[in-house]
Amino acid sequence: MKIIFASLLCAVLFFSCGQKSPEMTLEEIAEYKKNAGSGIIEKTACKPWKGGNFKDGTEGGEWLSSVSADPKTFNQYIAERDAESAGIISQTLDSLVNYDTAEKKWFPQAAFFEVETNTEKNTLTVHYTLRENLYWTWYNSDKKVPVTSDDIVFWYNEIAGDPSFQSSGYNNQFVSMPDGTTARIECIKINDRQFDFVFPRIIADPLLSTNMSFCPSFIYKAAKEKNGSEGVKELFNASCNVREIPSMGRWYITEYVPGQRIVYKKNPFYWEKDTQGKTTTYIDTKIFQIVGNPRTEYLLFKQGKAESYSPAPEEIDDVINNQKDSYTVFRSEGESGASLWSFNQNPKNSDKPFYSWFTKKEFRQAMSCLLNRERIITQTYRGLAEPKYSFFPSVNPYYDSAISLKYRFNKESAQNLLSKIGINRDSAGIMRDAAGNEISFDLTISSSSTTANDMAQIVADECASIGITVNVRQVDFQKMIELLTSTYEWQSVFVGLGMNIFPTQGSNVWPSGGNLHLWYPEQKTPATDWEARIDFLYNEGSFTNDFAQAKKIWDEYQSIILEQCPVIYLVGRKNFLALQNKWDISNFFYDNINGAMTERIFLADVQ
Repeated sequence: MKIIFASLLCAVLFFSCGQKSPEMTLEEIAEYKKNAGSGIIEKTACKPWKGGNFKDGTEGGEWLSSVSADPKTFNQYIAERDAESAGIISQTLDSLVNYDTAEKKWFPQAAFFEVETNTEKNTLTVHYTLRENLYWTWYNSDKKVPVTSDDIVFWYNEIAGDPSFQSSGYNNQFVSMPDGTTARIECIKINDRQFDFVFPRIIADPLLSTNMSFCPSFIYKAAKEKNGSEGVKELFNASCNVREIPSMGRWYITEYVPGQRIVYKKNPFYWEKDTQGKTTTYIDTKIFQIVGNPRTEYLLFKQGKAESYSPAPEEIDDVINNQKDSYTVFRSEGESGASLWSFNQNPKNSDKPFYSWFTKKEFRQAMSCLLNRERIITQTYRGLAEPKYSFFPSVNPYYDSAISLKYRFNKESAQNLLSKIGINRDSAGIMRDAAGNEISFDLTISSSSTTANDMAQIVADECASIGITVNVRQVDFQKMIELLTSTYEWQSVFVGLGMNIFPTQGSNVWPSGGNLHLWYPEQKTPATDWEARIDFLYNEGSFTNDFAQAKKIWDEYQSIILEQCPVIYLVGRKNFLALQNKWDISNFFYDNINGAMTERIFLADVQ
């Protein structure tokens, strides 16, 4: 599983459209849930990653798939804020190291590593050595340029580390010192293959902090020297000749037809080889159709024009019950990530009534008490989900089942909490604040997912039952990004953030100064005492190696977030993936932590 800290986007935005769900009583929900999914799980296969070696495969074949939108760019720097584009470009890149979730340890990817600590000076250095025979190459070209430490050092110092670029990785390059100042993690070239990351103090997860993907310095450096950050931004735009994009990853991008398809060809120079000396990318070609409608993806799969498909909740019965001999459905194991509900506390909106509500913890706690997770599980996920009451997932080393959300579905508790801050129902049953303002606000969701709309309509219905109006507002993905990271013109939102396997993931989300600190980003100083405490604990935990001591820190950290409710987690769904049976599954694995591992998949022998 690739965990790249320096470019953590954490913006898998997750919203939808659809019909309003009819209300069910708690008794009906309990009965439905008891019988939901009956026989479904038994009809699926299970193959989670448990560590070990991969099998040598057979070369050849095409992998057919789809993406939901055209790439906005083929420039790695620009793609930091566009998850779709970043996923496409990542096929041509590689990370320095990788984390094995089964063995719970780091291992080399593009580079070997050694961590050196000096307890007397309280300093730490990560020594990296690039693998031999790493090259930037181009499709159908004999040109080969060695990957060198210049590529990493330039990207870290001159792209992510240049404040004029406003990179999401910039803040991650600094650590807080015991005296309250900040100091930078330096990246230093030793020779063409060796480079060091020098930390001004010992930290808990140095490999997580330094892992990164990078681009060829000989291209990006020249562009910067000529025209600064604007020159870099102009590289590899969406209309470029994609065959001019070099690769040191598993794939070349060889064709892009807007609105139609993206084509990849395997990179024969990729470093990872099997026991027979073959590149472990066994498939020759990947073809991704660009489809804007999720229903089209399912149709493509049923027609054999897609190799895998992850069904929406309403499709699960159909996909599983019709698998027969053509495909197999796998279920995921382990805890999944969960979407969340958050409220805008940016003082830019301080003149609006909702600001005075959202900045009170009792209001947020009341909204959590109006969130009927059991109804969502039953009506939206057909019983195939679990409520999310913890902050850390169970795979996080500091997960503690005893630390959980206490503000669970209870309308009476919600009304009591609201009453504490002067919000009560009038004679007509409408909730109003002390100034007489009606409690009415927007819930922004993406227009691309029926699941999120189903959940939003349930939230709106439960709130309406005690006199609160929730207006579900649908916007497209790019508009959502703009609202959350630029204009801040939103009120409440459903959004999904990546699962934090390590507590120090998300430094641009949870500390108050982060550019993705959802409810009020890029605070110059913490806006509240509890956020100041979160900043302190996040910082202390980041530099604490002793597990027992660190656990005390992270216990308080997650307890504060669960008490203050700046984000309210919804539910974690059970995930399924259908895979065409023409593929050998020796190297295929599927679970909630790693997703679908298809990098080394190959065609099955045809008898």
